[in-house]
Amino acid sequence: MAHHPTWSGLGQGLLVLGVLWWAWASYAWLTSLIDPEAGAVRLVFFAAMASMLIAAICVPEAFGDLALVFALSIGIFRVAHIALFTLASADSPNLRRSTVGLAVSTAVAVSILAAASAFDGVPQAALWALALVLDFGGPYVFGEEGWELTPGHFAERHGLIIIIALGESIVEIGTGAAGHLDLGIGTAAVLGVAVAAALWWVYFDVVALVSARRLAEAEVGRVQNALARDSYTYIHLFLVAGIVLTAFGLEEVLAHTDEHLHWETAFGLCGGIALYLAGLVAFRYRQKRDWNHYKPICAGLLLILIPIATTIPALATLAIATALLAVLVAAEHVGYDERRAELRARNTLTEAEAELIAKEEA
Repeated sequence: MAHHPTWSGLGQGLLVLGVLWWAWASYAWLTSLIDPEAGAVRLVFFAAMASMLIAAICVPEAFGDLALVFALSIGIFRVAHIALFTLASADSPNLRRSTVGLAVSTAVAVSILAAASAFDGVPQAALWALALVLDFGGPYVFGEEGWELTPGHFAERHGLIIIIALGESIVEIGTGAAGHLDLGIGTAAVLGVAVAAALWWVYFDVVALVSARRLAEAEVGRVQNALARDSYTYIHLFLVAGIVLTAFGLEEVLAHTDEHLHWETAFGLCGGIALYLAGLVAFRYRQKRDWNHYKPICAGLLLILIPIATTIPALATLAIATALLAVLVAAEHVGYDERRAELRARNTLTEAEAELIAKEEA
């Protein structure tokens, strides 16, 4: 995105993110089941690591000269995933059946991704999109009852990937400055960190704790698996995509603090934050079936800011976006009031204590 700050560059970046996300998310389901100490498991993991390293090297040219190598590397990574799931499902016929279904959708998606390397432009992007649709749609076709997971570990993995993405967004602040510092760049850097901190706050202050508990308390089997799939495997992609777009916008702001943003960059910064907040709204709705009132308002204001950002200095746009997030954090902090302390305290209870409180409330 940074090297090709155009609409096609943003689109290609998001498609690459989709492929990488699905590869990572697939392993998040696996690693709470597999024994990492087994010799065969270690060897397969090492092979997966090597293939993903090659895929990462190919990312800048994933739609260019290295398109086929990228697809093949992803294919090897996914084959290793299926092999590990096969090992993990030795004593579970239901898990084995689900693994076979996943293997079929994986083979089809990776084949289409490899075929896309023979094209360029719109046909290539269309094939990538088709591969992602088939990959993401696979779990709906072969059902969710056969999967197994450890809820606490599963939720924690997704929380950590959000932290990694936010950390990379701060790295992009330094990349945008590129060794230069003046008052404008320094101010933008501080505001950029404030944006990353606010995005962390609105997820980890309460949402991450409550959602992890709801997942753990869900009925084991189809209900819990569907909740994990929708809330984490699917919806968290929108959170990470929002962070990636925001990081792209922050880098451009740091590089051009006194100039107005182009439409693509304005969409990256303001639209990225809005996408992140919309993802959190969807996350809560899937978990609790109700809406958060503050986040949609803030997201809407950020979308309104996009055309304005093309007419005012980039630093001013960043300051407005930061101010909106600060108001959101303050409003939610006050809105939770004493319930916030109760929610956080409940997260530290032992399983027996939580069960006792639940029985008393019932």
